[in-house]
Amino acid sequence: MNANDLISIEDALTRLSVAPAIGGSLVAWTRLSDGLNLLRPCPPEIEGPRQLGCYPLVPWSNRIANGGFDCPQGWLALSPNASNDPLPIHGSAWQQPWAVLEHSASQVLLELQSQVPFAYRAQQRIGLENGRLSIELHVTHLAEQPCWHGLGLHPYLPRTAATQLQVQAEQVWLCDEGRLPTELVELPPAWNFGDGAALPNELVDNGFTGWDGRALITQADLGYELEVHGTGSEFFLLFCPLDKPFFCFEPVSHPVNAHHLPGRPGLRLLAKGESCELGLSLKYQTLN
Repeated sequence: MNANDLISIEDALTRLSVAPAIGGSLVAWTRLSDGLNLLRPCPPEIEGPRQLGCYPLVPWSNRIANGGFDCPQGWLALSPNASNDPLPIHGSAWQQPWAVLEHSASQVLLELQSQVPFAYRAQQRIGLENGRLSIELHVTHLAEQPCWHGLGLHPYLPRTAATQLQVQAEQVWLCDEGRLPTELVELPPAWNFGDGAALPNELVDNGFTGWDGRALITQADLGYELEVHGTGSEFFLLFCPLDKPFFCFEPVSHPVNAHHLPGRPGLRLLAKGESCELGLSLKYQTLN
C-alpha cells in the first residue's frame, strides 16, 4: 500500500486516512496536534484489512458454522475465507475493493457492488466533525431471492496498562475452542464493565447482549477518552488478544453464528431492494 491508495479527510482536531481498495478500511485516525494514533497504529507493510484501523462487516459479522446456512430458497454454502480461521468469517465486503462516490474535506462516501456470496450493494458514509468520527454502514439486498443479512464494524483500538472500558451489558456468550457461542450467561465479574474497569488479562473473544449503544473508552495515560455511540446494534463483540497493544470493540447487529441460533437473533431477512443499516461514532475528547 502506498500514499496513492489512500484518501484523507480531517476536521479541526483529527485526520483520517481511508483505503477504499483494501476492503473500504480505515487506515489511521490521528490527532492533528501531535499525530497521536486514536486507532491501532498500522505496520509499515500492509497485507490486508486486518492490519488496518477498522473495516466493515457485511453481510454478516464474525463466524458461521456448518459450512453455510439456510435461506428460504435453500442452503447457501460458504467456504472459509481467512487463512487463520477454519470458518467463514466477517462476510465478504472486507475482502473486496470499494469505490469512492463522494469525497470532500471532511466526508467520504464509499460503495461496494458485490456478487459474493449473493448480490448486494453496501455503502459507508464516513465523516469527521469536531473530533467525532462517524460511520454509517448501509446494505441493500439485490439478489432475486431473499437472504439473511447482518452488519458490524471492526475497529482496532490502542491498549495500554491504563486502558479502561465502561459499557453496560446484560449477558455474554461463552464459547467453545472454535470461538463459537455455546451458552448465554450472566456477566462474570472480570467482564462486567458497567462502572468502568481495566480490560482483563486473559483472552476475550466474546459477544455481549443487552447493549444500550453507549460506551466510554478511557486512555488515561494518553490523556483522552472516546465516547462510543452505536445504532442498529444491540450486541457488541469484545476482542482482547493476549500480549497485544490493541483490543477491538465491535458494534454488531447480531451475535456470532446467529444464522444457527434459535430465532436467528438480530439478523434481517431482506428481499430484493430492502435495506438495513448500522451506525457508529467515536467522539474524541481530552481529559481534564
